[in-house]
Amino acid sequence: MTDHRPVFLDLWRIRLPISGLVSILHRVSGVLMVFAIPVFTLLFALALEGPDGFGSAAAIVAHPLGKLGLLILGWAMLHHFFSGLRYLVIDLGIGVDKPVARRTAWGVLSTGLALTVIGGGWLL
Repeated sequence: MTDHRPVFLDLWRIRLPISGLVSILHRVSGVLMVFAIPVFTLLFALALEGPDGFGSAAAIVAHPLGKLGLLILGWAMLHHFFSGLRYLVIDLGIGVDKPVARRTAWGVLSTGLALTVIGGGWLL
């Protein structure tokens, strides 16, 4: 079976619609949260070792890279939540039309970013 479809693999030149971008970011945010589970498990175990362990865990989280990681994870959780709600509503047949789907995709993207900036302000 031969397939004569054109193959376009230059990913940097492909212009996805906003719904496609939100879909990819939904997957990326889910992967980030899964990868964060062992990291937070280790931090939690370190904090439970005693006062010295708690101080070490607090120092890791207070480090600028720790704060950046928390900020990224906060965005991932918010984006994944709102995007998941969007997909549940779409599964009900609501918001399937292209203009509505675009508006809800922009809403998910902007809400996740705005709440990350608002909620992550205390990290800085």
